[in-house]
Amino acid sequence: MTTGSGILALPKVLSLEGRRALVTGAASGIGRATALCLAELGADLVLADRASLDAVRVEVETAGRAVLTLQGDLTDERFLQRIITSGPYFSFAHVAGVFRGPEGDSPQEGFDFVMHVNVRAPLILASALIEQMNGGYIVLVGSSAGRSGAGRLGTATEYATYAASKGALHTLVRVLSRRAAEKNILVNGVAPGLVSTPLLDSVRPPGGGAKPAIRPADPKELGWPIALLCSPMASYISGAIVDVNGGSFIG
Repeated sequence: MTTGSGILALPKVLSLEGRRALVTGAASGIGRATALCLAELGADLVLADRASLDAVRVEVETAGRAVLTLQGDLTDERFLQRIITSGPYFSFAHVAGVFRGPEGDSPQEGFDFVMHVNVRAPLILASALIEQMNGGYIVLVGSSAGRSGAGRLGTATEYATYAASKGALHTLVRVLSRRAAEKNILVNGVAPGLVSTPLLDSVRPPGGGAKPAIRPADPKELGWPIALLCSPMASYISGAIVDVNGGSFIG
């Protein structure tokens, strides 16, 4: 439909006008793209990341949307509670994720760090928000690594840890979707393949390694599917893991 000015208006099932959406990992990559896509759909935003959110805040405000930024670490219980108490939210996209632990960590410390950020933090946030929300949408971003176990990034142990954490996140989607459905909250996952993000750049071998058979995605090619699952267009989708990988994994 068009408005009186001839501008194409969003269908009601896509509009998030008057709604608040939370995005973790919003400072860069897929999280930043998701925030901007949600802003285009009309959502006001709460953005969380351990990195500076100044740049994405300016972009969201330029799009005419209200935005609250929360900077902190998802391994910090107080920061998780700050995110929760900044609600309520209509939509929650958990995009934050790590591939390995901080430099200097032991293998055990690295394992614990990855599991804390990639599994425990979304479990705590989503569980609390399900109790807080009155209908709405939750999207947890996993990985094709958690679907297939195939990949050659990082060391063998690092990749196995990352893949296991994303497989666990996919299971969380299914468990949480059952818990949330009775409250009319739809929980789904998105499993990206390779995406041109700072995370991918940080784990590629020197020289970039072998050229992938399928090009890495632009972050917005993930941002839009995530945003759609955060909107009423996804009103009858729950417990699904949506593969968004350009055909690099079919299963």
